[in-house]
Amino acid sequence: MTTRFPVHFIPHGGGPCFFMDWNPPGIWDNMAAYLRGLAATLPEKPKGIVVVSAHWEEDVFAVGSNARPPLIYDYYGFPPHTYQLRYDAPGAPALAARLHDRLHAQGLPTKLDPVRGLDHGVFIPFKLIYPDADIPVLQLSLKADLDPAAHLAAGRAIAPLRDDGILIVGSGMSYHNLQKFMRGGGGHIPESDAFDTWLTAAVSAPPMQRNALLEHWHDAPYAQNVHPREEHLMPLMTVAGAAGDDRGVRIFSDRVMGAMISGYQFG
Repeated sequence: MTTRFPVHFIPHGGGPCFFMDWNPPGIWDNMAAYLRGLAATLPEKPKGIVVVSAHWEEDVFAVGSNARPPLIYDYYGFPPHTYQLRYDAPGAPALAARLHDRLHAQGLPTKLDPVRGLDHGVFIPFKLIYPDADIPVLQLSLKADLDPAAHLAAGRAIAPLRDDGILIVGSGMSYHNLQKFMRGGGGHIPESDAFDTWLTAAVSAPPMQRNALLEHWHDAPYAQNVHPREEHLMPLMTVAGAAGDDRGVRIFSDRVMGAMISGYQFG
């Protein structure tokens, strides 16, 4: 009998950060170690992986159904070798159809996309989590209006997949103000601490309270300073919806280039 899988919200770093040199060195080492260790925390090897990445937005919830998804190198100005990285995981058209049907049955606008590949919010962290690329992976888009309630609802719609050996992961960043992030220089961005404290308390709250807090995340301390645009937070909404009655817990935190960055598990 398949064990119910937890759901995760992971930070995916900056571009291809785990596969290049940085100055000073070691900036991303703790995050990389966390991602490398994630598979060992799961009850078994998943039959398939659904990833909600911050880097795909559509007018409706789009489900990637490409049987052999290519990679989308959607980062700019990085060393040439980072555009040669490979992650040749198979797609999951049958699972994509199930996902589409579940979203549609809940009245959520959705479509299948048989062409699009995997963006760096998927293949960069999963090169660390499951480096053998031997598990089918599909990507679920954000809805471009970035409505928290809609993303929570999408998570609720796909939650039953957890009982079928499917791992659901939101890939974003708990802090994403690039202008301040790149100026951090190893210092201290105090707004990130205040928001991280609020976010961790919200994620850890009982499910009904958690979802209400996340839906109104704009009321958090420094919310729009930390997320001038919220696409990197929206994957958390989807996994919180998929969590159902499972409580959340912070399983990773680190200060990266001045900002507090966290990762969460539900269930």
